[in-house]
Amino acid sequence: MLSKFEQVQQRWGGNSDVIDQWLMNRQQLLMDYCQLAGLPPYEKKGRSALPSSAQLQLFCQQLVDYISTGHFKIYDMVMERWNQTGFKATSDMTSSYERIMETTDPLLDFNDRYGDVSDADDMPKLDTDLSVMGELMEERFELEDQLIQLISDSLTVPPGA
Repeated sequence: MLSKFEQVQQRWGGNSDVIDQWLMNRQQLLMDYCQLAGLPPYEKKGRSALPSSAQLQLFCQQLVDYISTGHFKIYDMVMERWNQTGFKATSDMTSSYERIMETTDPLLDFNDRYGDVSDADDMPKLDTDLSVMGELMEERFELEDQLIQLISDSLTVPPGA
């Protein structure tokens, strides 16, 4: 996921302060996810050590912030600028957006489960839930990138051409 992120950052970074901030938030979310899951470069010795409640709470807050920024800033900003040019959404764009929305509730379920845990709480499904989170985040990031690319591609052709 981190290598894909670097490609996206190279492609879209510098186009907008809002998108740059969003990509920085995505990068932080990915790094924190890797640390929670014990993925490189944060492998844990003897994987039995659970993340602290503070780490889980911080990750959950960042996840909620990332999703909120996407929904209420990025998508709206991109679509508003795009609509101002006279373009209309294609079925591919609508489909990509709908598929992004389908990942929202499952991602927020993780926040509901782990956003208020304490260090004393037993978390027997954390590894499984982190694995599912990783898959959902990867799917969402790919769909977000796909939607931005579809919009960008459409802007290279004048409306009605």
